[in-house]
Amino acid sequence: MPFDESPDPADDDRGCPKCGHTETDVGTISTTGGGLSKMFDIQTNQFKVVSCLNCGYSELYRDTGSAGSDIVDVFLG
Repeated sequence: MPFDESPDPADDDRGCPKCGHTETDVGTISTTGGGLSKMFDIQTNQFKVVSCLNCGYSELYRDTGSAGSDIVDVFLG
C-alpha cells in the first residue's frame, strides 16, 4: 500500500487554522468592561469575529476601525 503524501489542509499556510477551509463569515460583538460600564450595561469593547464556514472555528479581533478584509487576511494566514 503506497504512502499517501497528500497535504493535510490544516497544515496549509492559508485557510482556517483548524480545517484549512477558505470561506469565512465576519461578524461583530460588543462587550461590557468593568466597574460602572458593567453595572450600567454600557458596551465599551467591540470585536470582529471571523468564523470558518466549514467547521465554525472563530477568532476575535479588537475592532480598531480597520477594514474587515484585513482581519480575514490575518485569520487565513
